[in-house]
Amino acid sequence: MTRSDLVEELAARFTQLTQRDAEIAVKTILDAVSDALVRGHRIEIRGFGSFSVTRRPPRMGRNPRSGEAVAIPEKRVPHFKPGKALRETVDQRGSAAAPLKDAS
Repeated sequence: MTRSDLVEELAARFTQLTQRDAEIAVKTILDAVSDALVRGHRIEIRGFGSFSVTRRPPRMGRNPRSGEAVAIPEKRVPHFKPGKALRETVDQRGSAAAPLKDAS
């Protein structure tokens, strides 16, 4: 699902919202989540999951072409942990859906 799909779904479910209002609502929510993560806050949405920022320590990597060692700096990356209700819903509804394609 893309951002525009989410806007369309919101506008379809809530007929009192125009497409423009739904777009503003989705943008506002995503901006609020992003801003909170930038400030280092944790976001928890009951029944859905939680967003947090994790730290990846600096490490040495390798350039795949030359094999040369490359220093990779520390990073702060967003992390999503699904809630129990979401995991159970995906498991129950996912088993009835078509099987996932094998990557091999």
